[in-house]
Parts: sequence; C-alpha cells; structure tokens
Amino acid sequence: MSDLRISYHSLSIDAYRGLASASAALEQSPLGKTLIDFIYLRVSQINGCAFCIDKHARDLLKQGEDFQRINSLSTWRETSFYSERERAALAWAEAATRLTNGEVPDRVLLTLKAHFTDREIADLGFAVAVMNAFNRLAIGFKQPVKRAVVEASAVSV
Repeated sequence: MSDLRISYHSLSIDAYRGLASASAALEQSPLGKTLIDFIYLRVSQINGCAFCIDKHARDLLKQGEDFQRINSLSTWRETSFYSERERAALAWAEAATRLTNGEVPDRVLLTLKAHFTDREIADLGFAVAVMNAFNRLAIGFKQPVKRAVVEASAVSV
C-alpha cells in the first residue's frame, strides 16, 4: 500500500541486471524451478517481502503447484506436504537467511548433503543469497504489490 520510493531497478541498471542474471542462471540449475521458487517464497516470507511473496506464490501456481503446499509453506515443519529433500532445502534456506548466532549450524549442512550434490548445495546457497538481496531492495524501496485477479479455477483445493 505504498508507492515505490525510487525506481532502483532502472537507476542502477547494471547492478540490477547482475542480480537478475544470477537469478536467471539458477533457472538452469539441476534443482529445478519449482524447488527454487519454494526457496524464494520461504526466504521472502521470513523477510516479510510482500512483493516477492506475491510473485513467487504466483510463479508456483503457474507451474501447477498445489495451492495447499504453497499456502502451508510457512508451517512446513508441521505438515507432511514436503519431501525430505525439500525439507532439507527449506531448513538450509531458513538457517542461511536468519543466521542465528552468525552461522548456519553444521547439522543443517549435513542434512543437506544427504539429499543434494555439492553443485546443488552451491546453487541453493546462491538462491538464498539472491532472494535475500531482492527482498532487501523491494522492502527498502517499498516495491508495491499490484492487485491481480486470480480465477477460482486456477486454485485447486
């Protein structure tokens, strides 16, 4: 419910393109777009970025992802909707976003290693970093969320 403070993406074009390029590179990751978008959405929930929450929830819906999984992401530990692999990635995303005591606990990385290759873990690290950067830009410059109409048929309950 605010206006964009300044048009950061058009004022610092090269820096914005660099960040967008990193995000685009992750779309080629063996992790797959759906898992990356779940990571983006969870990081955005933690940071309270309304613009990014809206964007990534919509992206997941467009990919045919189940509404209940999207809606329950903030309570992923309390449901059975996510695989062990997804749970490991979500735990990593949360720990790397919150950095409790300035670190990501070893146990989080060990759990991640049971489900992902080193390349995939590196990609997860970049996904978390990129989304944290985008969140801070969107929140700091008050990127508005535009109202969109979602057809009821697009949401299967």
